[in-house]
Amino acid sequence: MSRPPRLFSARARILGAVLAVACVGLIVVGAATFWSQRNHVLSNIDAQLRAFAAAVDGTPSIDEARAIVSRTLGGPMEGALVLSGGEIVASSGASGLDLTSDAEFMRRIVNAPPGIGDMRGDAEAYRYIVVPAEGAVIVAAVSSSARGELVAVGVGTYAIAAVITLVAIGIVGWFVTGRLLRPLRRLRETADSITLADLGARITTEGSDEISDLGRTVNSMLDRLEGSVDVQRQLLDDVRHELKTPITIVRGHLEVMDTGDPADVANTRDIGISELDRMTRLVDDIDMLASVEGGGFAMGVVDVEALTARVGELVTVIPGHRWSVEQRGRGRVEGDYDRLLQAWLQLADNASKYTPEGSPVEIGSTVDEYGAVLWVRDHGPGIPPASRHRIFRRFDRALGKRTVGGSGLGLAIVDAIAKGHAGHCAVVDTPGGGATFAIHLPLARATAPADLPAPVRAGDVVLQREAAG
Repeated sequence: MSRPPRLFSARARILGAVLAVACVGLIVVGAATFWSQRNHVLSNIDAQLRAFAAAVDGTPSIDEARAIVSRTLGGPMEGALVLSGGEIVASSGASGLDLTSDAEFMRRIVNAPPGIGDMRGDAEAYRYIVVPAEGAVIVAAVSSSARGELVAVGVGTYAIAAVITLVAIGIVGWFVTGRLLRPLRRLRETADSITLADLGARITTEGSDEISDLGRTVNSMLDRLEGSVDVQRQLLDDVRHELKTPITIVRGHLEVMDTGDPADVANTRDIGISELDRMTRLVDDIDMLASVEGGGFAMGVVDVEALTARVGELVTVIPGHRWSVEQRGRGRVEGDYDRLLQAWLQLADNASKYTPEGSPVEIGSTVDEYGAVLWVRDHGPGIPPASRHRIFRRFDRALGKRTVGGSGLGLAIVDAIAKGHAGHCAVVDTPGGGATFAIHLPLARATAPADLPAPVRAGDVVLQREAAG
């Protein structure tokens, strides 16, 4: 199957998303760090300028101002001067920042009011404070541009580290995403290789992560699909085999029929109609089995005692046997009333076919803490132990005397109905001869049985639930 063209692979999109998130995160962290450091630098400058103003201590004379300027703010990024009438009286330029060399700053600082402020000079920015003195003013300034360069260097270093980090994330992420997506590639390749002729391909799963769980789920789905296809193939083979016999019989009689002999024509007609009726029953049973296996049960709460009574009424119309209800369980199961009735009547019909005419056939039910059991007990030839594992298969019949007419789908339908109710079928010997068939069902959720009778007994033999196979 052709695939539409794609601009980017899932691997590239996932890696792109990871890098985008990482990039946004690094930018946010970098911006927050830059603003935090910048505010910290400005706070330190303001604290330094306020400390200078506190050291001035009142309104000093010009001589005191010269002394203050000479002994404070001597760092390479700090400077101070004394102005009187717009003229420079003293400066700390020799030991610190030479403010007098910046003409723009000197021009503007003359008219600056007392207090802290910011000013732009010829080459850099300053944060300053103006303190009044007798007949003069004292100006102290710190180069905010020089202090900011330290922050800029830190931001630049962070940017380089961030780029290196993104590259590392990209390289590592490329290999990690490739490893994570490898099971998906195997899944796609396996799906592409599967055909109806070959459903045996499976995905190799390793680990316990979600993608490995997906691989195991797909393998389980493929197992069910392969089993379903095998069942359908077997069904088609069985149907072909079952239909071949009546077709061959009808064709053979038509070929040898003497059209001039009315008796032979009538006999051939009867044979053809009989075989066509058998084919019709077979098709009806196949349709019924397909309907049951397809699910769609109308689930509800079924009263076992009422269901037992209803089956007891219906089986009395089946001729040739003495029918009786031996036991009635009291409790409820979750299921489809009509389907359970159908399955139980099918077991009764099956018992009537294989039981000598005039012999008794008993039905009954029981409910205990484990679930409910619906059973039919006959007194016919019984089922050989070696055949019990396959009597519920399609078109399969037990060996020996249990070979009578029918499509061979009756017990398969019963088994499908039981499995549709999360139950199973079982068969054991009836004491004295015969077989006892049972349908085991789970109880309805949050429903306790009304009584807890002893386990169902076929004479003296307990119908064990372990006899499902």
